[in-house]
Amino acid sequence: MGRVALRGIRAHLVRFLLSVLAVTLGVAFVAGTFSLRTMMSSTFDGIVDSSMPADTYVRGAEPAAGLSTTGTTGETRNTIPAALAGTIAGVDGVDKAFADISGPIVLVGADGTAVQSTQSPSFAMALYPDDSTVKVVTGRAPAGPGEIALESATLASSGLSVGEQTSTVVAGQIQDVQVVGEVSFGAPAAGATIVYVDVATATAAFVATFMLIFAGISLFVGAFIISNTFSMSVRERMREFALLRAIGASPIQVFASILTQAAVVGLAGSALGIAAGLGLVSLLRIGFEMVGMDLSGSIPLDTSTVVISLLIGTVVSVIAAALPARRAALTAPVEAMREATATEKSLRTRTIAGLLVVVPGVAGLISALVAPETNGETLLGLGALALVVGVLLLAPVIARHTLGVLAAVFVTGVKPLGRLARGNVIRHPRRTANTAGALMIGMALVGAVSVLAASATASTKSIVDAGWTSDFSVQSATGSVPLGAVADVRGLDSVAALDVLSYGPAIAAGPGETASPDSPTMVVGIAPAAFTRSVAIDTVAGSLDTLADGQIAVKNDTATERGWSLGDQMTFTTATATTTARIGAIVDTQLIGSPIIASDDLLAQVVEPAQTTIEDLLITAAPGTTPAALRADLVGVAAPYVVLSVLDSEDFAAALADQVNEILVILYALLGLSIVIAVLGIVNTLALSVIERTREIGLMRAVGLGRLQLAGIITIESVLTAVFGTVVGVALGVAVAAALPGVFTGVGLTTLAIPWAQLAGMVALAAAVGVLAALWPASRAARLPVLDAVSSD
Repeated sequence: MGRVALRGIRAHLVRFLLSVLAVTLGVAFVAGTFSLRTMMSSTFDGIVDSSMPADTYVRGAEPAAGLSTTGTTGETRNTIPAALAGTIAGVDGVDKAFADISGPIVLVGADGTAVQSTQSPSFAMALYPDDSTVKVVTGRAPAGPGEIALESATLASSGLSVGEQTSTVVAGQIQDVQVVGEVSFGAPAAGATIVYVDVATATAAFVATFMLIFAGISLFVGAFIISNTFSMSVRERMREFALLRAIGASPIQVFASILTQAAVVGLAGSALGIAAGLGLVSLLRIGFEMVGMDLSGSIPLDTSTVVISLLIGTVVSVIAAALPARRAALTAPVEAMREATATEKSLRTRTIAGLLVVVPGVAGLISALVAPETNGETLLGLGALALVVGVLLLAPVIARHTLGVLAAVFVTGVKPLGRLARGNVIRHPRRTANTAGALMIGMALVGAVSVLAASATASTKSIVDAGWTSDFSVQSATGSVPLGAVADVRGLDSVAALDVLSYGPAIAAGPGETASPDSPTMVVGIAPAAFTRSVAIDTVAGSLDTLADGQIAVKNDTATERGWSLGDQMTFTTATATTTARIGAIVDTQLIGSPIIASDDLLAQVVEPAQTTIEDLLITAAPGTTPAALRADLVGVAAPYVVLSVLDSEDFAAALADQVNEILVILYALLGLSIVIAVLGIVNTLALSVIERTREIGLMRAVGLGRLQLAGIITIESVLTAVFGTVVGVALGVAVAAALPGVFTGVGLTTLAIPWAQLAGMVALAAAVGVLAALWPASRAARLPVLDAVSSD
């Protein structure tokens, strides 16, 4: 039967190629996702390996209480003397020893603004003349405080060139510098802004696990496409299998022959899918480079990716073919001969199964909304999963009862083609639902993410509108406003009041707790009077007036988590003193992220001065000063500092929303890939449908249906399938996302916002995609010779 299976492939080469295409599409996303994850991981490993190529590193023994000054992630430890490098260099067996001196810096680009292409860090590093781990590509190494060298990607993104003059901001001070060299350390910087300075100047101064989730999603989408393809192929060949049974083939032999073909299809499709996945990653890399995030020069193809992709494609193909193969093997030969004219089976069992899954899913979502504090996130996740699976089971039932409505415009406007197309998609609800299933999943995710993004933006604006009562804010691109700017703003006649919002890490302990430098707590400091003019937050218990008496306020979720109560005494420890303060208020706010709020005077006592950062200047206009006049004055003060921005409440909300949107860029890119693959799945199914309906097409042509009319019917079928999948998917995604604000209110998602225009645009796009998906199948159907089609088996 192995020879029969291979001959079956040659005899039905078009079907075989379309089945291979289905596997290729499914594996492409899996291989692409793993390759992208590996590439991003290797990029950041490359940065570390290239920038830290020493044999041994010496670092501080204790974790520092503060945050990383360069903005990078990871544990920050206490510093060690740079002079220790000289001592270490004298140890036997040590060739060279360098002090790793680095710190935050702002580089001013050719356009006069700070260079920061992404949310990656911006920092300066000392460049040792005899350090062989970095290479000066052009120019020379910096030799004085007025000279810098730039990493290659930083030089390109800045718009500067070697020899040009620019400015930097270090420790709040602006310095004119000249770019004297281009430096490469052998790895992409992934958007980081890296400035090299000479050693003396440096001494004096100062991204993929979720992608695995998409691999699972891609496998789910690919399984739909593959299963649908094999179901259609086996159904069309039922007479062929009946003849095999009639001449003596056993059910096991028929079953084995189909699975053999599936294995061949799986292996071939998987191999092509790996190549296609690499192509998709190449496109993604170009997209990342366009937004300033350079990844590795080569796309990785490791053994694990190849093996996993081959196994997934082959195993899924065999499993997808197993059910239709079993059906073909167990169907009696005489019954199989009549299979082509058999009617659709009842959907009663599938409906019951779908309802048994959907009802608990809905119950899980409702439970998460009603009691989010009791495993709300878990209930939401399980409920969403059950709802998705249940809707997929019910999709044929939904298709049968909704496609008539969706097709109404075609039935009315494109007679009689619309009515014929509607009949074709409703007559085979399982095929229609399975074809739209992959797109349904992709659009459900896109719909959910769109609602999440809109809700995050609306929530941010709501939080700012409710809590921001000052007229303007001054912030810094470095995250720290210079002290000089504070004095300059305070000196403006157009400013009635200035509230400085500062923060820093404190070693804090409540009742029964032991203070530890390993787990500092962030404390925000602000003048108590600010709560009547600049910031408004809700008080759960106590009073914010107590801050003026040296007491503190704590956020409600922190108090609940750590068991703190109103009146409890907190202990703060610094290197020189121990300070106690009572909890005078418990507050509920999303505007201030730190768990403890203190007066600015108390902050100076409990946080080391070197670790205090001025985050915001909150400004109230003087009587009679217009917003435009105040903004102009503030811009004039901020301009010399280069890195300062003047924001009103709308600007501030937009800036916060932009941070959320930047995080979602990669998510949208991956979802886009799933939708592209789902659309190609529609093309594949339509092409197989044309093969399956060859005789029907021939009969319609024989009774007078024109080629363009036939192409129109297939195009309408494609549009209806795409729109059905999109509408159901978007509705499903919106339903799940609507529960998010109720569960994640504590992290700032307080307002539900549904972007109706964007969702409507998705449906319109689905219609256009349906037209494009139908081009090749419709053209192929229109070119079928009438007599050959009528006589087709």
